[in-house]
Formats: sequence, structure tokens, C-alpha cells
Amino acid sequence: EVQLVESGGGLVQPGGSLRLSCVASGFTFDDYGMVWVRQAPGKGLEWVSDIRWDGESTSYAESMKGRLTISRDNAKNTVYLHMNSLKPEDTAVYYCAKEVAAGNAMDYWGKGALVTVSS
Repeated sequence: EVQLVESGGGLVQPGGSLRLSCVASGFTFDDYGMVWVRQAPGKGLEWVSDIRWDGESTSYAESMKGRLTISRDNAKNTVYLHMNSLKPEDTAVYYCAKEVAAGNAMDYWGKGALVTVSS
């Protein structure tokens, strides 16, 4: 059974930093790309970042570019999202997801981690 479990969310002040983690199980982690997606209150899903299976290629949403670093540790079956210079509009539930083999969709999702940016 595929499982993705996010952690590291919480309340952070504007300008602060946070690192989200997502531990994967139930599949061969280093065969697949991984994705972070977020959903702000009352809004739809927004793709945030993705990372190739080997960690050698990454992509970021323009809205957060320069403030994010995605990384992975294949030995620990874990993908990370380090966020800095956080803004109130970054408040959202952040989900990690597993890409399908072709890399153009996601087939498994975690339950999400809430990040609240507020003073």
C-alpha cells in the first residue's frame, strides 16, 4: 500500500522559514518523481514544485520561485520542501504526491500539512 505522510507544518510569522517533509512507503521511491501541491483556503489546487527521481532536476512555481528548495533523500524515502521568506498568502495545506511513471500526473497523495503564515 502506497503511503505518503507529510510533517513539519505549523504557524510561522511572515518572513519566517519552514521545512516540510514527506515520508513515502509502499513503492520503490527512487523510481519516481515527487511533487508538492498546495491548496489555500477557499481556493483550488496549485502546483508548487517537483523533483526528478534522482534529484537532479527540479521545478518551482513562479509565485514561490526563489523562496523554495525541494530536495530528496532516496535512502530515507523522503522528499523535503524548504520554504523561506514566507508570506501570509502562502497559507495553505501542502500535499506531497507521487508522480506516475510518465511524469505528467500524480497518482497518490498524502493527507497534507497545514502551513499558516501569520503574525
